[in-house]
Amino acid sequence: MKGVGLILEGGGSRGVYTAGVLQYLMEANIYIPYVIGVSSGACNGSSYISRQLNRNKRVNIDYIQHPEYLSLRNLFSKRQLFGMDFLFETIMNELDPFDYDTFYQATEEFVVGATDCKTGEAVFYHKSNYAQDMITLIRASSSLPLIAPAIHFEDRILLDGGITAPLPIEQSIKDGNKKNIVILTKNRGYLRKSEPFHWLIRKKYRDFPHFLHAIEKRHHLYNEKLQHLYEEERKGNVFIISPIQKLSVGRMEKDRKKLIHLYQQGYNEMKEILPQLKEFCYDPDQIKHVN
Repeated sequence: MKGVGLILEGGGSRGVYTAGVLQYLMEANIYIPYVIGVSSGACNGSSYISRQLNRNKRVNIDYIQHPEYLSLRNLFSKRQLFGMDFLFETIMNELDPFDYDTFYQATEEFVVGATDCKTGEAVFYHKSNYAQDMITLIRASSSLPLIAPAIHFEDRILLDGGITAPLPIEQSIKDGNKKNIVILTKNRGYLRKSEPFHWLIRKKYRDFPHFLHAIEKRHHLYNEKLQHLYEEERKGNVFIISPIQKLSVGRMEKDRKKLIHLYQQGYNEMKEILPQLKEFCYDPDQIKHVN
């Protein structure tokens, strides 16, 4: 079963939209054979691969008010706005255990993108090669500059995959997918602006000039990739799922009602467009229905 990929954009708290979309696909027993994601997209994708219904909702919404999840206290005491240990250790192993066995045994390929601080380039890790390291790599992909520490892995220093691979369709194509489903976390028409806090970023990462260059051109890269997706959509090679209603959720949102609304929005919008998605993946071998 080859030929179609599922691309999951990051977006911080806006990733609850993706969580809602994936929840509906899971309830419909639809699993795409290849999933690639960065940052919050990779986080959501992992629970999709491990087939844990409602887990993304619990992790992204139910714990949002916990002081260890997202708070200024984290920033001052641990120099990280999101509590990365809380997210990737306490929740994952204690409060809402991740199903490692199902994740490892799943036949779907799962790919995580991150940014190499030394080279300023995107690097990709496949579950087929790095199964036991995937949680560490998801954490690396989710580690945002300034608000989370970089992750040392093998001979690399890794940060947010959304910097250099915000919409990694090229990697999906390279891995053999002729058609791609893309879940965006922003409304159509969105254009990314230049990164704020340039002076602070330059100071903190002054030893990584290639990384700084990647940060400086990040908004141009994102906007170019987005336009490329729209072109491929017109050609019939890409199926884009993105929020239809205007977003009210910020990148680091703590309003639980807003998050629940966006999650439900993703769920409902996926339900509405499922027939079009199936038509896009016309070949019955392109989508897997798990009974």
